[in-house]
Amino acid sequence: MVQDVPCVRDERPGVSHGSPTVSAGVDCKETILMHHETAAASPLKGVHHIGLTVRDLEESIRFYRDILGMTVVRRRRIQEDYVSQQTGFDGVTLDAASLHIRAGVSPSIEIVQYVSHAGEPAVPSTNRPGTSHLCLTTDDLRAAHRTLSAQGVRFKSDPVHITAGPNTGGLVAYFLDPDGYTLELFQPPSDKENH
Repeated sequence: MVQDVPCVRDERPGVSHGSPTVSAGVDCKETILMHHETAAASPLKGVHHIGLTVRDLEESIRFYRDILGMTVVRRRRIQEDYVSQQTGFDGVTLDAASLHIRAGVSPSIEIVQYVSHAGEPAVPSTNRPGTSHLCLTTDDLRAAHRTLSAQGVRFKSDPVHITAGPNTGGLVAYFLDPDGYTLELFQPPSDKENH
């Protein structure tokens, strides 16, 4: 006999509440969020930039600027002592570019090529601890998928319908940059705010 069992859900004020039950035997992955919890007062104020290390800066600029449509706002060669201290690589030389997804939209994306002290490429598979992905929003994921695929962008799948959780009704797809870094395209459900 299948029984309904309690499912944890978001109980914060102003959040719409879904069904509080799931069928027995189904793993419920959501967590009760009664209020925003922090361990202590945070000294953090926001996100300044997202950094990606790349093999070839020019190739990555072509991808992020010419294919994805981002704007390069700064390019520079970096050979400063403080960067050697920061990275732990004595005498390091970096080529870097900062991009904005759209003018005035923060945080910026900083792509960096190690001109000296270059390491071996990482395995950026999303199931490996320590890896990450960058999620970008779009109003029309199917059109973006067609356009980017026609330009040779490698997708892991066609657009996928989100069938559970807070983004039910949205669309999502993973794709790869020239170094195999995972990017996500996300089209929020029509009744949700982009975030």
